[in-house]
Amino acid sequence: MQARIRVTAGDSRDRLRPLMSWLRAEDELRGQLELTSAAPAPDEMGAVADVLTVALGSGGAAAVLARSLSVWLRQQRSDTTIEITTAGDGARSVKVTAQRVEDAEAVIKSVLDAERER
Repeated sequence: MQARIRVTAGDSRDRLRPLMSWLRAEDELRGQLELTSAAPAPDEMGAVADVLTVALGSGGAAAVLARSLSVWLRQQRSDTTIEITTAGDGARSVKVTAQRVEDAEAVIKSVLDAERER
């Protein structure tokens, strides 16, 4: 399974690269991360946005990703929104905004687990 992570803020590219470095510190995610480009959404024009793609194999990688993302979000000094989309037939997507979700880890994990169960 793959999860694609976008930081949807004015300085998204400036935040995505540090997020990638943050996630690389997790043993279960090391070597599973790739910075890619996403096609613009139908309502977007111009440049494409950077996306962090995470390959999640079996085991606890999804739980590690959910925990690590929630900690990273809590450490952001300004409002930060990330959008996580899973690939596959039953693709799912969730947006989580720092300072507005009480339990970001549970929300992120529910999306990742739902895709895995398919």
